Amino acid sequence: MESNSKKEKSLVFHWKRLLNYRAIVRQIPFFLFLALLAVIYIYNGHLADKTAREITRTANELKELQFEYKDVKGDVLKRSTQSELIDAVQPLGLKELVTSPVVLIDSAEGE
Repeated sequence: MESNSKKEKSLVFHWKRLLNYRAIVRQIPFFLFLALLAVIYIYNGHLADKTAREITRTANELKELQFEYKDVKGDVLKRSTQSELIDAVQPLGLKELVTSPVVLIDSAEGE
């Protein structure tokens, strides 16, 4: 019984010794270190979220640009067909050549 009360008293004394002013002041650098680690941890989480949002935004922009490229490419291919070219230049007064082209030779070069 007596040893039990001694243990309790020593436990209480141990806690009182740990929680006195001097002991707490000595632990301030450690608490500051823990606070710094917490700030770094929070910053790292925010940075990861920001990077993930940026990756998603860039991926969506890339998809839009790919669709636009395919649309423009299809337009160009359609407009470059012979029948479309004929229709496009008709208002300018140009017509499709029906006969084969004539090759002109400069007589001055032959001398």
